[in-house]
Amino acid sequence: VQLQASGGGLVQAGDSLRLSCAASERTASVEVIGWFRQAPGKEREFVAARSWSGLWIYVADSVRGRFTISRDNTENIVFLQLNSLKPEDTAVYYCAGRPVGPDSTSFKTYPTWGQGTEVTVSS
Repeated sequence: VQLQASGGGLVQAGDSLRLSCAASERTASVEVIGWFRQAPGKEREFVAARSWSGLWIYVADSVRGRFTISRDNTENIVFLQLNSLKPEDTAVYYCAGRPVGPDSTSFKTYPTWGQGTEVTVSS
């Protein structure tokens, strides 16, 4: 399975972006899709994740209320909607896939990764 992230860009504070994570196929190995971000000099941080079924959805406290995760009902795409962006949201955003299981907020449990898409928020 391959994952491809897209949708990043350079925006101003307060703007919105929608990131996409397209999966080449939907299999049990990527039943959970997670979004992570990594700013320069910082550790990779969990942002949001959901199962394809929608039975499990979780958004990190740090972005809850501004970011939402959803999926396209006809294509194998998971979206991360970024609203009210702040300069501290600047990072490379990655999507990743894993089977259903515990600890889905840890990047270490995701075996399948897409390339990152860069988000830069200017003040």
